[in-house]
Amino acid sequence: MKLLNRSLLYLSLAFFFIIGIWAIIFYFNLKDEIRDSIDDGLENNKLLLIQKIRTDTTLLSQNQFGGNNFEIHPISKQTALQQRDVYKDTLMYRANEDDLEAVRILHSAIKYGDKYYKLKVISSLVEEDDLIEDSFWSVVWLFVILVGSTLVINNLILRKLWNPFYDILKRLKNYRLDKEESIINTPTKTAEFRELQQASNTLIRHTQEVYTSQKQFTENASHELQTPLAIISNKLELLLESENLVQTDAQTIAEVITLVQRLTQLNKSLLLLAKIENKQFPEQSIITINELTKESWNNFEDFAQYKQLKINYDEAAKLKVIMDPSLAAILISNLMKNAIFHNTAGGSIHLKFNKHEFSICNTATNTPLQQEYIFTRFQKDASKTQSTGLGLAVCKAICDFYNLPINYSFFENQHCFTVNFKNILP
Repeated sequence: MKLLNRSLLYLSLAFFFIIGIWAIIFYFNLKDEIRDSIDDGLENNKLLLIQKIRTDTTLLSQNQFGGNNFEIHPISKQTALQQRDVYKDTLMYRANEDDLEAVRILHSAIKYGDKYYKLKVISSLVEEDDLIEDSFWSVVWLFVILVGSTLVINNLILRKLWNPFYDILKRLKNYRLDKEESIINTPTKTAEFRELQQASNTLIRHTQEVYTSQKQFTENASHELQTPLAIISNKLELLLESENLVQTDAQTIAEVITLVQRLTQLNKSLLLLAKIENKQFPEQSIITINELTKESWNNFEDFAQYKQLKINYDEAAKLKVIMDPSLAAILISNLMKNAIFHNTAGGSIHLKFNKHEFSICNTATNTPLQQEYIFTRFQKDASKTQSTGLGLAVCKAICDFYNLPINYSFFENQHCFTVNFKNILP
């Protein structure tokens, strides 16, 4: 949910409680005000009636309301002196409504000559159920109008105020270190957005410095380490060809050459991981995974024949993706190498392609791999001494670089790795 809509949600909840409480208070205040106004009217009618009696004494015989809004009954002096003006709510039958309706009645006592009378004056009262219903719908419409107007203001007016924020966010999303883009410069008068822009530029500058430093390190390490290792390997091979070399020394030199080769491969893998994490592979092109897999199989065919492995292709479609050619080759090569290297003698490899996924399965023992350690660096089978333990870690790094899911499963004595290329389809 976007910030504007989330703020509208909180405002709506605030409106709901504030308007609800306000409506209750307003209802009781309105109710009291209506009764005060009616009571003032009843008091005024009483005074007018007393004045009218002085000129028309027949009104003293009006002992039923009938069509009038008052009635008069003779009472004793003692009762009259005890009578105070009392206002009450009651129900009275109305012929036009054919129902009992709410009225406000004034109970009072008056004196005319030597006689005392009890006077009742009535006035129609607003029905509470009607008042509640009208007030309820008024509050509902007020709530709807407030929320609707806030929504309009948010999306038509306040959105313009948030344009610098969205611009900064877009620049951050699209920022690429390898492109050496300029810093963010979005004109804005809002202090918070200026602070956000300054903080973003500070972070970008720091990241650029770290990126440049790591890039230089990987380039230097690639050159400074690979060259001595190659020289060591060559000199050991020359020494191994010496005629004066005894058998035990030759065996020792061969073991050292193997270690140097493993160290060379380990160095290449670690440098490759560093380059992937530093996003030093900006090149993109359309690649067919089916063809790339077949090329990789040709490179390992001799070793596969040595282990008497069979390969099966299940091509439901041509899987084409957009990615760096070298990373695609490394991803497929490492998965293929893993399937061959960890296969059983006389086993098989099954390759499956569809429009979105590529999977590779190889025969194995009854024991599945530990899911939590499969893609961890330097995790390997203890019996496989020639493995660097970085092959699957490199695959995972490449998949993470392109945000591609890679999953492992084990069924029917087969290890299966599946890569979903949906995010980088052309």
